[in-house]
Amino acid sequence: MSEDMVEVVIDSIRVSLLSQQRIIILREVGAERYLPIWIGVYEAEAIAIALQEMEVARPLTHDLLRNVFKAMNAQIVRVEVVSLRDDTYYGNIVAQMNGSEINIDSRPSDALALAVRVNVPILVSQSVMDSAGITPEEDIQEEGAGEGETPHAEIDEEGQERLSIFEDFLDKLENKDKDDDEEEKNK
Repeated sequence: MSEDMVEVVIDSIRVSLLSQQRIIILREVGAERYLPIWIGVYEAEAIAIALQEMEVARPLTHDLLRNVFKAMNAQIVRVEVVSLRDDTYYGNIVAQMNGSEINIDSRPSDALALAVRVNVPILVSQSVMDSAGITPEEDIQEEGAGEGETPHAEIDEEGQERLSIFEDFLDKLENKDKDDDEEEKNK
C-alpha cells in the first residue's frame, strides 16, 4: 500500500430520508474518520447482498465481472477511491494478470461491489480523505470552554458554504411545516 492511500472498510449503507438515495459510509481502519459516498440504489443493493452473503439464483452484474476476471486468469488485488473532482468520486480496480498490474477506471460503487465479492482491501487516497472525510467530534465542548458557553469553531469558506446550504434547507423544511399546518387548519 502506498503512503498516500488509506485503508477503509464498509461501515454501513444508509438511505437518505429526503431523496431515498443511498450513501455508503467507509470507515478508516484504525481511526474514527468516515467517508460518505452517494451511490445508486442498484449498486447499494449489490453491495448489501454480498455483505450479507445472500445467494442469488443468477449472477448479478458484479458477480459476472468477478467471473470474467477469474475466467481471464486475472486476480483483483485491491480497489481504490482515487480522486474527488466536482463532487464526483473516481475509482480504480487494481488487478494482476500475466505478471502485470492493470488499473481499470471504475465508479467507486462498482469497485466496492466487486471488492466485497472477492474480499480485497479498499483504499482511499489521502487527499480524498482529507478533503471529504468526516471525523465525529469526541467532545462538543471545546477544551477550556466554561459551563454554558458555546464553543466557537473556525469555519473556512467551504464550511461556511456547506453550513449556508444546510441552513437554507432547514428554512425550507420549517416553511413547509408551517404551510402544511396552515393547510391542515383550513380543511
